[in-house]
Amino acid sequence: MNLELDVDFIREQYPASRWQRPFFENAGGAFVPQSVIKRMTDYMTDAQVQTGYPFAESVDASERVNLSQALMAEFIGAETEEVILGPSTSMNVYVLAQALRPLFKPGDEIIVSTLNHESNSGPWRKLAEFGIRIIEWPADRDTGAMKPSDLGSLLSENTRLVAFPQVSNITGDINDVASITKKAHASGAMVCVDGVAFAPHRAVDVKAWDVDFYLFSFYKVFGPHLGLLYCRADRLLAAKGQYHYFFPEHDLDHKLNPAGPNHETIASLTGISDYLDALYAHHFTDSTKSRFERTRLLFQLFAEYEEKLAQHFLEFINSETSIRLIGTTRAELNARVPTFSLQINGVPSDQVAQALAKEGIACGSGHFYAKRLLDSLNIWEPEVLRCSMAHYTSLSDVDRLISTLKRQIPAQTRPLKK
Repeated sequence: MNLELDVDFIREQYPASRWQRPFFENAGGAFVPQSVIKRMTDYMTDAQVQTGYPFAESVDASERVNLSQALMAEFIGAETEEVILGPSTSMNVYVLAQALRPLFKPGDEIIVSTLNHESNSGPWRKLAEFGIRIIEWPADRDTGAMKPSDLGSLLSENTRLVAFPQVSNITGDINDVASITKKAHASGAMVCVDGVAFAPHRAVDVKAWDVDFYLFSFYKVFGPHLGLLYCRADRLLAAKGQYHYFFPEHDLDHKLNPAGPNHETIASLTGISDYLDALYAHHFTDSTKSRFERTRLLFQLFAEYEEKLAQHFLEFINSETSIRLIGTTRAELNARVPTFSLQINGVPSDQVAQALAKEGIACGSGHFYAKRLLDSLNIWEPEVLRCSMAHYTSLSDVDRLISTLKRQIPAQTRPLKK
């Protein structure tokens, strides 16, 4: 693809105040375009009533909520009834684990990757209270990578589910969901994939990957604080309802959303489609393609641009022997997303984050809810500095981050120049 991503146009879709400083905490929460803000404001202005009734405002509210659910299903290549829009990824996994628990028996096994964010780890581990065996899928102690080759020795006739991330929110490495899923299915196990760190950067295609369960958070994908849970239809039907007793097991819309839908935030999700539609129309001329196809083309453009950001940043990281990067040093778009966790020799990570903030640069430090991974790598408090980028990040922002990080490296830790 020879198109160039128009970052200036993209930034025009957001409130101007967003660009007052370089922002590198996108993995924690991305900026929200005006289209999403407008959709939520319009809903609360015009349709803030209970859905499901025949009067005009309720019909309007229902149509807006239903449209968002249909669009988000299309966004990932799923059927509308296979998508649950719940409070967060953490809560969605917890509810899913409770819904599947009656299908398991003592002695059954769940493989849980150490690479996971705690949202796709803790809820499964809690099932040990009911006799379920938790099998650890460890990360490489040097690189933090999840080795697919290790899975074969972990799978057994008792394995019921494998829980792993598509991308680690620490390392940024991309795992091959399709091949891992195929291996798990061949052993008779289901998969639950955390796509939170993947979905802002690459197109999601749950059917092509043949996953059973897939999750991500919209506030990482340019939307509100809300989570999406995809359940393959047969798996959703088999799961046990977690809502009020009068919702039957075949009521796929309600059974895994015990909190009930958050109408105004769900309605605002249409604004994500509005945003992507605007970006597609600006960069491409073929309007005959389906929204799903347009999304794939647009995210490919994002990925190619983000690869350039990653390459630029990694050239700096790889030149500094005093910096430890957790994750691959490869920048290729099929290898990683532009999320980087690092340590500077001799400088606590929280101090680096504070120094960057004083320079007007936003980064975070800590374990980012992947504490089990960092513990396994013997990385303790204050853990890592995380610098994460998105398709609206400019090269000049990356330059400013690099120059500011260079000033945080103590002179005595720098490599000697010949």
